[in-house]
Amino acid sequence: MADAHTKHHDYHIIDPSPWPALGSLGALITALGGIAWMRSMNGDVFRLFGVNLAGANFWLFLIGMLVVLYVMYAWWSDTIKEAHEGHHTKVVSIHLRYGMIMFIASEVMFFVAWFWAFFDASLFANEAAQVARVEFTGGQWPPKGIEVIDPLHLPLYNTIILLLSGTTVTWAHHALLENDRKGLIWGLALTIALGVLFTSVQAYEYAHAPFAFKDSIYGATFFMATGFHGFHVLVGTIFLIVCLLRALAGDFTPKQHFGFEAAAWYWHFVDVVWLFLFFCVYVWASWGAPIHGAGH
Repeated sequence: MADAHTKHHDYHIIDPSPWPALGSLGALITALGGIAWMRSMNGDVFRLFGVNLAGANFWLFLIGMLVVLYVMYAWWSDTIKEAHEGHHTKVVSIHLRYGMIMFIASEVMFFVAWFWAFFDASLFANEAAQVARVEFTGGQWPPKGIEVIDPLHLPLYNTIILLLSGTTVTWAHHALLENDRKGLIWGLALTIALGVLFTSVQAYEYAHAPFAFKDSIYGATFFMATGFHGFHVLVGTIFLIVCLLRALAGDFTPKQHFGFEAAAWYWHFVDVVWLFLFFCVYVWASWGAPIHGAGH
């Protein structure tokens, strides 16, 4: 009888979990709250089944976000627990890696959309103005009257920061493979510090940008592309902070450390996207344009 319940395969059949359903509910509440919130900013009314959600817009959005964040914490905690219990066999680990690769591939396509929008507006400036039914490009890129950010100032500084962070996270990975706990912790701590520094520099750059999001299609495409990358840096920094806390708690071994490996992959992905942003959005697109502050 006991032999009938013995597992004769390398796969992990997970127990019934409430997190997929609860996560979906949280995402729905977040979406409804977000839509109602944005509609209320324009003085519009958002009704669902006859109920006006305009009064509860922010709180509905906040409740949904808290539910989603809790599900993320609980679901990943269960995954870590399963790893400690030995359920992450070689076959399961391979599938986890496939899942992370597919996630990063989806993120690549997400940024392809923003690059596509940017290049469509910059290479076909007249058509972009006609589609938007305004004449704010002047048939050139950047549009007339736009002063661009000096690519050799803060953007170059941030490029150096991210390249250094890629080096430190690689150092942490190699230290882990060599079972060097001190090197792992120091490498992660330095990477997190560089990530926070990058975000701080970008926030300063945004606060002093010579153009706004709504001023022109240049500002819209610039802030959407670089802003979403900044959000990914923030997510990656949180990812690495969790890895650091786990490393301090004694998690990760040279043979089993997919959580850290996934964070390192994600961070390298963020690095590569920034290099494309730097050379395309900051350097190429500002070539020959008036530099903000250059005359001072």
